Amino acid sequence: MKPLLLLVDLQRDYLASPGLEPAAGSVVERAAALLEACRERDLPVVHAWTTVSRDDDRRMPHWKRAGRWLCEAGTPGHEPPAALAPRDGEEIVHKAFFSPFEDEGLERVLGAERPDLLILAGVHVHGCVRAAALDGYRRQPLEIWVAADACASNDPLHAATTRRYLEARAASFMSVNEIGAALDGTEPAVAPSVPTLDGWRPADPSALGRVADRLEPRAEELARAMAAEIGKPVRFGEQEVLRSAEMLRAIARHAFAADRDERAGTVEVRRRPLGAVAVITPWNNPVYIPLGKIGPAAAYGNAVVWKPAPEAQAIAERVASLLDELPLSLVPGGRRSAEAVMAHPAIDAVTITGSSTAGFAAQDACGRRRIPLQAELGGNNGAVVWPDADLTLAAREIAAGAFAQAGQRCTANRRLIVHSDCREELLELVERESAALPWGDPADPDTVIGPVVSAAARERLAALIARSGVELIHPHGSVGEGLWYPPTIAVCDDPAHELVQHESFGPVLVVQTADDWDGAVALLNGVPQGLAAALFTASPELEQRFLNEARAGVLKLNRSTADAEIDVPFGGWKASGIGPPEHGRFDREFYTRVQAVYSDSVVS
Repeated sequence: MKPLLLLVDLQRDYLASPGLEPAAGSVVERAAALLEACRERDLPVVHAWTTVSRDDDRRMPHWKRAGRWLCEAGTPGHEPPAALAPRDGEEIVHKAFFSPFEDEGLERVLGAERPDLLILAGVHVHGCVRAAALDGYRRQPLEIWVAADACASNDPLHAATTRRYLEARAASFMSVNEIGAALDGTEPAVAPSVPTLDGWRPADPSALGRVADRLEPRAEELARAMAAEIGKPVRFGEQEVLRSAEMLRAIARHAFAADRDERAGTVEVRRRPLGAVAVITPWNNPVYIPLGKIGPAAAYGNAVVWKPAPEAQAIAERVASLLDELPLSLVPGGRRSAEAVMAHPAIDAVTITGSSTAGFAAQDACGRRRIPLQAELGGNNGAVVWPDADLTLAAREIAAGAFAQAGQRCTANRRLIVHSDCREELLELVERESAALPWGDPADPDTVIGPVVSAAARERLAALIARSGVELIHPHGSVGEGLWYPPTIAVCDDPAHELVQHESFGPVLVVQTADDWDGAVALLNGVPQGLAAALFTASPELEQRFLNEARAGVLKLNRSTADAEIDVPFGGWKASGIGPPEHGRFDREFYTRVQAVYSDSVVS
């Protein structure tokens, strides 16, 4: 194997693109890790830059039409960040259009090095990275690897489509860590096949009650399994299992109540199952979230193919063993498995809880096949605190909402938007309340803050905080080794900052300051996500304004954003949700489809 690394358009102007996913800071950090890994192995490196000049205007026609000047030679935006700066001996090639292969310098390097593997990273996936991959693919037998987490796009749905297209033809997408392992001889994982769904029979909703009866006595056992596998404190694990049993009974009640058709004159209006539903679930609530999808899917007559997160595979197998009365197939694996399941022709609908990136992949898979999609894609949840609020209550609720379970839940209180008049007092109270939360062994029943799920998650959080450059408060001090990451309060009044705009999914609370109500609402709504929002105030007038103006699917008054009831709709607005919400009567809206049956008999 003779690899060559090609970095495409990792320049400041491109990295400043609005709507870039993943965030520019994350992409730079992962690209820098990939660059260092290649340098350590003495692999050749080529930097491909878009370069334009007003002296010789070779801009692309659509740039000219838009009056766009980016990556001008000699400007700061033309340069990469310092972490990605070329070293002596590393080639720089220049381009004005999409592909770095338009520069003869790249052809010269390829001719001299004669690589058989081209590793790509850069922006934008749907444009220049795609062009580089396809042009590299023409140079057989050159194999193409794309560093998925060191690439970004400001058109992420297009990027998801591009990724699927390239993986089926020309390139393999892997994480930076997977590339490092593969360079050292570890074979990339292969997606397993989707099990056959032939011969399945619809389940009786009463089966859910029997599952609930089997689930409750195993609450402690499953909680301890969660503590061991994903680091979830047992107090929350037991609560999750018991609430899951309660939820299953509620699902069965709704399914029985909905088991009747309606008539409108001569027309019978009825609902029928979708068929086979793909259930894609995360690791953080490995019992409640899956059963919240599997339960109603089965209760309304569907078969289920369940692809759990690999971090919680062992727990998934324990749960699946309790579901023998349901038409269920369990598929192991990671991203490739999920995409294989969603693309399978036997799948009639997809329900997924996951990241924004996973959501775009699901949109691509379902949109291409025109099948229903329900997606819960996380939250960057804000709580507004006004000076007239009970500040002690607000601090207690927000601290627990931000840091319990190490902030690894979609409803966690990610942001605190506080009026400037009470900012200092509230910060002191939040720090005090946060420091009082028990930290430690997830197997200890008293623990509230346990470890994060993996070393990779801890490294991601550490890198995020290290590059943030904002004021930090650590209520528990600098403790935290292994998989423990210290709860962190980050004071950040830049609404465009990565910490504000992107969900950290860890024990990080971002503090923003507002001087008036309009400013507070602008900050609250000023992120792509819209899962949950909260307001702490004693004013009925402000409560009503909040209910009218907050752009989120779950609203709370004088309560943390964290947590939700089992039998009410749960779903996000904006980038946090696609399709109908989960739970309650809304399950029927997703897991069945409507038929209108006309007959020649008149009903009086």
